[in-house]
Amino acid sequence: MNRPAVIADRVAGANSDAYVPPFELTEGQPPPIASNGGVSYMAFDRNGDAGTAAAEAEAFRQIAEGEGQDVIDMIENAPPGPIQTRWGLGFRTYEECLEHIRATGIEAPEGGLALPLRYTVHEAPSYSIVSSNALWRDPSREADQLALRKEERDIGRRCLYFPQILRDARRMDEYHPGLSPDSAACMDRLGVSLAHLESKCGNFYDSREVQRVFYPEIEQLLLDFFPGATDALVYNHDVFNKDYDGDRAEDQDAKNPGVNKGYANLVHNDLNDNSGRVRCRELLTKNLRNFGRTQHYTEAEADAKMSRRFMSINLAKPMEPVEQFPFVLCAWPSFADQPYITNYRIYDDRVGETTRFTYRPEHEWYWFPRQQPNEVSMLKCYDSVTDGSVSRWSFHTACVDPTAPEDARCRKNLVVRSYVFF
Repeated sequence: MNRPAVIADRVAGANSDAYVPPFELTEGQPPPIASNGGVSYMAFDRNGDAGTAAAEAEAFRQIAEGEGQDVIDMIENAPPGPIQTRWGLGFRTYEECLEHIRATGIEAPEGGLALPLRYTVHEAPSYSIVSSNALWRDPSREADQLALRKEERDIGRRCLYFPQILRDARRMDEYHPGLSPDSAACMDRLGVSLAHLESKCGNFYDSREVQRVFYPEIEQLLLDFFPGATDALVYNHDVFNKDYDGDRAEDQDAKNPGVNKGYANLVHNDLNDNSGRVRCRELLTKNLRNFGRTQHYTEAEADAKMSRRFMSINLAKPMEPVEQFPFVLCAWPSFADQPYITNYRIYDDRVGETTRFTYRPEHEWYWFPRQQPNEVSMLKCYDSVTDGSVSRWSFHTACVDPTAPEDARCRKNLVVRSYVFF
């Protein structure tokens, strides 16, 4: 019996009716770099806590063990200049990496860019306790809070910049003959695609209007885009604008995500084998943190719906042409044989799982230069098909465009998260 099966068997007798997703691997993909042999923390549920107590304990154990600090020390104590990693040369700063790209003459095809992208170099699972967790409001846990804030900063200190080439996704046919970026076939093959939408939403900073107008527009777009789709659910969104001068505050109870002033510039994906299924199940049966249409499936109905193919798609729509901090996407086949690294996000009532990846020179990156307001970039975060016949996910990041003018405006866009069912 393999390790995930042993762990699942060990906890199966626990007094819990929590939904534990089956352990999945895509055909040809190595096991993930994860805790518990890759088994979901839902398997460690105690009294309905969804495994959060076990995840929190592991987070503090990992901090105390100090392996992450060893990686930081390696980076900070290395001689000046590039750092030789097992995957290639990495650089401490964007500027150092960009200088290397220029000095070595790395060139991109027409419409593309050669530029630095930021990857983790720590091949170990990581933990984040989200801002809404009650731990942050407990005055008796000040020492824990300090340790966790340091760990959150330290995650970024375990990263390096690596040179990559972005290709113009609108020219997809040049790289994959016969493949159009605005097709479901492109999503099936690469995990990325492009759609078009003339939205009737007038104010993307008004979360209620976004939910009332934009969510149904995107759901219809998804149904039209994917042949055979029977249902689409948009369940939340984020707004990005570094220069926004209004109220940025997040209010989960009011289904208002606030306005983000930062752009995630670390290579990552929002879901994985476990969280793709767990997030879907908790939306369908519990309507948990759902900003969209109310879901009220029984467990049996959810099982039936999830027994067929379903996938999670993120869609990004600019409010104005994108000039700086573009959203960039990596195509599935170029990392299909690479293990992902799990990051656990601990809430009060769930443990989310996102993923990070280490650098490979063969990663196939795409962008949409000066993406327009009627262009919606799409990336796959999860697909229930595991036989290798379709992409399982993409990964993505934001980056600095070194060719943009100094007064280029930062990206202002809306990202929605969805599930599509077949």
